[in-house]
Amino acid sequence: MLNKKVAVITAVLIIVGLAGSYYLSNKSEPIGYGAPPYLDELDEAIPEYPFTDRYPDFSKWQRPEGPYKVGLQVGHWKSDELPDELERLGTSSGTRNGSIAEWEVNLRIAEETKTLLEKEGVVVDILPATVPKSYWADAFVAIHADGSEDYRTSGFKVAAPGRDLTHRSDELVQILEEEYEKVTNLPKDPNISRNMTGYYAFSWRRHEHAIHPMTTAVILETGFLTNPHEAKMLINDPSTPAKAIAQALVRYLNAHVVL
Repeated sequence: MLNKKVAVITAVLIIVGLAGSYYLSNKSEPIGYGAPPYLDELDEAIPEYPFTDRYPDFSKWQRPEGPYKVGLQVGHWKSDELPDELERLGTSSGTRNGSIAEWEVNLRIAEETKTLLEKEGVVVDILPATVPKSYWADAFVAIHADGSEDYRTSGFKVAAPGRDLTHRSDELVQILEEEYEKVTNLPKDPNISRNMTGYYAFSWRRHEHAIHPMTTAVILETGFLTNPHEAKMLINDPSTPAKAIAQALVRYLNAHVVL
């Protein structure tokens, strides 16, 4: 009788464990990066790049004259000012660390990065959640910070648009990963989601307030605000992630942009 009870209890524990594993593996994005606000499923579903009224033909496109230009988007900043076409994103300020909202951390990193890039002669725009219509730059980086219910979760990650007409975004991802890991000593989180590759600011076919299709772009999760070690750097030392971002962008621009 005892052996039978043990067998039943063991079977129940196995079932519960399997159910828990399934839940965790299929759980939605961490706090501050929910699925509906960022995923642009229309982009994922279209296999080719149809021309649009705004972008009828790319075959003769040429880079505008002028110095290097970079756009740094501050994730969740001024999300209460989103236009009607982006109202589905809501007004979230992102993840948090106590009283500190994600957008505040993102903004300080962007400002530090701008200072470093301007010393290299780069023109830098700091952009809010709303990207200007058909915004073009040599490179665009959407700066975010991650969050998780588990304070031990750690790491940074970088992703390119699911489809990229410039064919250079993947290389910018690689350069940024190398510089960010070297400068911050943070581990690389390999869990790139469709929420990142389908980020709304990449969706030039669907939105007017999106980057120009000839803009090399990435989205960066700088680390976890819910991880005490990473939050300490992101909040108290924004110059460190900024240095990594700036070095990566200068490296990319010098290698690929002909003035």
